[in-house]
Amino acid sequence: MDPLIEGYRRFRADVWPAERARYEALAHWGQSPETMVIACSDARVDPQTVFGAAPGELFVVRNVAALVPPFEPDPGHHGTSAALEFGVKVLKVARLVVVGHGQCGGIKAMAYGPPPQARDFIASWVAIGKPAVVAAGEAQQGRLERIEAEVVRLSLANLMTFPWIAEAAGAGRLVLQGYWFDVHTGVLASVGPDGLEPVE
Repeated sequence: MDPLIEGYRRFRADVWPAERARYEALAHWGQSPETMVIACSDARVDPQTVFGAAPGELFVVRNVAALVPPFEPDPGHHGTSAALEFGVKVLKVARLVVVGHGQCGGIKAMAYGPPPQARDFIASWVAIGKPAVVAAGEAQQGRLERIEAEVVRLSLANLMTFPWIAEAAGAGRLVLQGYWFDVHTGVLASVGPDGLEPVE
């Protein structure tokens, strides 16, 4: 049995009946999420699961290492920036959340180079995180975790290079937050300027 189709059948049998009214309302009225989440593509860290969110509550963009590039309005392909523009300008989300996580393959690629069989795009993408690698220092003990936290800080700083994000944040219409999720323990921590603070 195809596991995706089997999963869909469980959804139709178990989830859809209880959520049908919500989906019908979302189809009729459209989406109006309060929160946009920038998260890693890692299969172990699903924002909807971590935050216990219902359909329609989160506008999510996922990429390698939950990186936000700086504002670069050029003709290149900018998937994360396009999602930010839609979330902030069109959906008018009230909160932007960056979620990094432990054991992140994108962070390992930043620190040690991408896997040899995946060098077409990953190297240039994770190069965005170079300032985070530098900020984490050279000490090997706990280095990857430090880089993971620094990447969240860097992504939050890069968000503020988007003029319409900086303007909305300055006016109090938009709040920026950073978190780090420990895959091993299931603990979520707030990423502050001085370290990680577990969420109670």
